[in-house]
Amino acid sequence: MRDQTIQTTDNTFFGHPRGLLVCFMTELWERFSFYGMRALLIFYLTEHFLFGDDKAFLIYGAYSALVYVMPVIGGILADRYLGSRKAVTFGAILLVIGHFGMTLEGPPATV
Repeated sequence: MRDQTIQTTDNTFFGHPRGLLVCFMTELWERFSFYGMRALLIFYLTEHFLFGDDKAFLIYGAYSALVYVMPVIGGILADRYLGSRKAVTFGAILLVIGHFGMTLEGPPATV
């Protein structure tokens, strides 16, 4: 009788499934984006676009509200129409386009 050895590939990352690394990195980037935007949005609106404080705070409030409302709408769209993979892919693409758009600098606002 022969001895048979079964070789299995280890699909773990420090003892965790490899998919967890993707989830972790995605969440890390999303949180970096969110807190970075929270920190810089008022400065960007008041210094670059020369909005007054009242209007800048209104836009900041709308941004903050949409951050918490849009996942509900996105979840409904994902469940009924897109599916989870397409919804996550579409959301990631929108996030990247938004970040890329913020790197482009147009002419500064003038008084």
